[in-house]
Amino acid sequence: MANKIVYVPMSADIVHPGHINIIKTAAQYGDVVVGLFTDEAIASYKRVPYMPYEQRKIVIENIKGVTKVIPQKTKDYEENLRLLKPDYMVHGKDWREGPLADVRQKAIDIMAEWGGQVIEPDYTKGVSSTMIQEKIRERKD
Repeated sequence: MANKIVYVPMSADIVHPGHINIIKTAAQYGDVVVGLFTDEAIASYKRVPYMPYEQRKIVIENIKGVTKVIPQKTKDYEENLRLLKPDYMVHGKDWREGPLADVRQKAIDIMAEWGGQVIEPDYTKGVSSTMIQEKIRERKD
């Protein structure tokens, strides 16, 4: 029997313990395929990433528990979900509000078409890319 596929979308521009916790959680369910947002996809709803896609890809594919990294070309997950038909999708609860809230329900509905499940672990307390960026700005000033 083939291992189950677990899809984990992420920007991973500033990698922190929250990313590691998501990957560890995902790895408990099967083979982790990270849908790494392209530079264009990140810029469409955030800011231009500090590290280009190829550099972020090198970092993520070398994290324990990651089986494969593929490009996530838009903030809408439909293309990769239909391509992979994963058994699970793991995404932090942070997408319940903010720029990804509109794609959350769509992802849940698409996953349900083949019996896939969306798992939403708690956000890692005390760390986020935004918090790290703020600390860097404070120290610079």
